[in-house]
Amino acid sequence: MAKNRTIPFGYCMKNGKITTDPKEVYTVVTIFDEYLKGKSLSEIANLMQYENIKYSENSERWNKNMVKRIIENEKYLGNDTYPQIIAENIFNQANEKRVRKATRLSLISDDFQEIRNRTYCSECGHRLSRIGGNSRSEKWDCRNLDCYRLEYRLTDQMIIGAVLNVLNSAIANPSLMESGGEISIYAPTADIVRQQNEINRMTDSGHIDFDRVKAEIVRLAEMKYNCCTYNESPQKTEELKALLSEHCSDQNHEQLNTLDIGLFKSCVSKIWISHFCTIEVELINGVRIKNITERVNKNEYSTECNDNSCQSAYSGKP
Repeated sequence: MAKNRTIPFGYCMKNGKITTDPKEVYTVVTIFDEYLKGKSLSEIANLMQYENIKYSENSERWNKNMVKRIIENEKYLGNDTYPQIIAENIFNQANEKRVRKATRLSLISDDFQEIRNRTYCSECGHRLSRIGGNSRSEKWDCRNLDCYRLEYRLTDQMIIGAVLNVLNSAIANPSLMESGGEISIYAPTADIVRQQNEINRMTDSGHIDFDRVKAEIVRLAEMKYNCCTYNESPQKTEELKALLSEHCSDQNHEQLNTLDIGLFKSCVSKIWISHFCTIEVELINGVRIKNITERVNKNEYSTECNDNSCQSAYSGKP
């Protein structure tokens, strides 16, 4: 019966002592060498599979986790039990690269999760999907079966560029963020007018039923309250202006050079993308600002912003 590996790859037991396995030592050295040359963990696993190298008696197939365990195993540096297989400088270089890559991928994932959560299809209202993970061939698309795919490839940088353009346009022209309207509006209905008239009739009567009048006044107050609307957009607009102004002051810039995810979360409610890749940024006060882009023939995946390319129109909730 096949057994799981109990001794790290590259070593074996002889005469009760741990020693090196020449064939596996060559494989360990090859793994470190290929990793430092630029191959990914998955590519190295595929290479081991192609060379028909067995990881253990119980596992003939390789995967990227097996390769990762070999690269990060400090036993290859040698100690009282395990002979040294990998030089310390090679081991350190490989693991410094591994940590840098893992950190970079983690940051991309965390940042873009916030963008994913706010990006929607203008046509059907469903969230857009980001396809491709952390690879360089990522794209965004609508995966709603009742909708249809985007006409062009949409990338992370295109979305970031559009959001930056919108925020910088808002900084340069704060009127783009204005939503209009009053904070509170009271519009009495016909029922309220009738209720007020009924109370007036009761109080003008020679015999006033104070308990009943009191109850009708309370009912009138409730009806009036339900008729009031509260618009927080003006307050949100002032909050937006303060956030953008303060951020630029802290960075000693008049405009945003990079997209700060914290600022993005504070200012942007949703990103709306049409099937022709027109991007609208909906701010927290409900205002949508459209980023108009044009495609250039030299690169079908690139976009340029025209001068004064942002438009604003107040929009209610979709």
